[in-house]
Amino acid sequence: MEAAMAETTERGRDVAVKGEAAIKPEFLTKKEKFHGFIDSEWQDSEGEKTSDDNATPEETSVEEIQPKKLKLDPEEGKNAEKPDKKRFRGQNKSRPHTKPTTYEEKRLCLSVLQDRQCTFGDKCYFLHDVAEYMASKPADIGEHCYVYDTFGKCGYGPTCRFSKAHNTPDFKTMQKADLVKAYEGRVMVKNSLSKDLQFRLRKRSVAFKKSEEYLKMLSNKDKKKQHGNSDACAAEVSADLKEENKLISTETQLHTCPDKPPVKTVGPLTDADIIKLRPGEKKQVEFQDKLYLAPLTTCGNLPFRRICKRFGVDITCGEMAMCTNLLQGHQSEWALLKRHESEDLFGVQVEGCFPDTMTRCAELINNYTDVDFVDINSGCPIDLVYKKGGGCGLMTRTRKFEQIVKGMNYVLDVPLTVKIRTGVQEKTNIAHKLIPEMKDWGVSMITLHGRSREQRYTKLADWDYIDTCAKLASPVPLFGNGDILSYEDAIKARETGVSGIMIARGALIKPWIFTEIKESRHWDISSSERLDILKDFTNFGLEHWGSDAQGVEKTRTFMLEWLSFMCRYIPVGLLERVPQRINERPPYYMGRNYLETLMASQNVGDWIRISEMLLGPVPKNFNFLPKHKANAYK
Repeated sequence: MEAAMAETTERGRDVAVKGEAAIKPEFLTKKEKFHGFIDSEWQDSEGEKTSDDNATPEETSVEEIQPKKLKLDPEEGKNAEKPDKKRFRGQNKSRPHTKPTTYEEKRLCLSVLQDRQCTFGDKCYFLHDVAEYMASKPADIGEHCYVYDTFGKCGYGPTCRFSKAHNTPDFKTMQKADLVKAYEGRVMVKNSLSKDLQFRLRKRSVAFKKSEEYLKMLSNKDKKKQHGNSDACAAEVSADLKEENKLISTETQLHTCPDKPPVKTVGPLTDADIIKLRPGEKKQVEFQDKLYLAPLTTCGNLPFRRICKRFGVDITCGEMAMCTNLLQGHQSEWALLKRHESEDLFGVQVEGCFPDTMTRCAELINNYTDVDFVDINSGCPIDLVYKKGGGCGLMTRTRKFEQIVKGMNYVLDVPLTVKIRTGVQEKTNIAHKLIPEMKDWGVSMITLHGRSREQRYTKLADWDYIDTCAKLASPVPLFGNGDILSYEDAIKARETGVSGIMIARGALIKPWIFTEIKESRHWDISSSERLDILKDFTNFGLEHWGSDAQGVEKTRTFMLEWLSFMCRYIPVGLLERVPQRINERPPYYMGRNYLETLMASQNVGDWIRISEMLLGPVPKNFNFLPKHKANAYK
């Protein structure tokens, strides 16, 4: 017995060397036993066929993350076939995409919910008879509607998947007067796109006065460079100086002559009526020693950020938004700017590659949204963005980068921050050359991800290089980003001299990391506590995306995307060596209970089972493939 235990322990050590996390020997198992246990227990608990029996081949045949392949010995490698040199990518371009609207065979017309006449009349494709709709509607998911219980009313009425909680027998929606009154006039989510602004953006009738001023100055500078006549250049410079002095004198008058407001006002004067912020008087944000949740595409949605706020994150940022789509009034892009009332220090991240569009976008955000800072994405590695000159491409287009930063600074009343990588090529760092220039451009804060574009996530972040860059950036705050999965990682990161740390994948794997860092401890969180976190996400998702069939399936999809990261977490009590490292692959292991084992599965079908525990059975035509294919262990 002792010999067997020693052999198993040795195996555990050997596994750790191979790039897998070191788990206590008594919890280790094999793939077949792992999946056999999950399937048998699930069928026993359900007492009937699980959702996988109705799944499509695409669902059930999804591959798991494959074990890391070991390098062969030189002698063995002589006769071995050469491995495919094609690099792994984190982007899955051939994912199936099913619109949430297709999950309902018969849909109720919106006019019925809004109690108005349908403008399409007999030509309308949707149902107008509530009784007919209810007869074909799937069974309710649960007995209690979170939206109704929280706010006193549910705007989705009979279409809500929890409609029995608030519908009368004749399909009328009930209300709780006291709760409705308590939330009356309270704006829970800001930065929504109004129909009026969307219309004006589509008709290109929105004025961008400050942007036009800056672009005119930029055009004049370009003309000077092309102009060969020094006298003409001198005259233009003189004219520019006169105009600049005129602007300065106007601002001075505004500050020194409060009794002469620039516009006619009704009622008492306030500071906002007569005082205009100068560039040096921009709204200040204290970034020092803060925990910053990275802007995470797809997974960094508003419900997920609310979860992270509960666990103590200080700074949150919206997902990367394309500036051209914002300027065109795309509703889906504007949704990325939404801010919940719990987000006390919130910014938005925009991506673009031209000074004119980025400057106008910054002015649009400045005038029509409530944010504490705006971030420029100069670190996005995906081909779609990079090949047109955006994301990481900006790091190699210094002149355009400078014009974008200065233009956005010119129109913004809030600080402008920049997120960059070490460079584009794997062995050619250029961030240290850019940072001194960015200080001169007027950047308020820099975030450095310690990898190049080519690396993606295949190697550990270079924190020595981040330390070098932090010294170069001083006194401008520089945040470091990369490979932080425990409070010990955070302590080591802070020793480098950075002003703060940004956490991305670490927050997706374990959102309670912010609590661990602030309390300097390893939290051996139980599986039931983790399920409660997913339950909170479900409720926040139903509140944000809706409690009807479309909202439920949208919530489910985003939960599944998150579970593709969360399944990589290994409970502290199972580890032979604490803490878990972000580049260590979890081996197959049995948890301390069934739920803990289920949450460790890398199989999409098992993630769907978890979602069904909270959101009911998936529709017959449901299909899902995770967006992020893990290549972090390669």
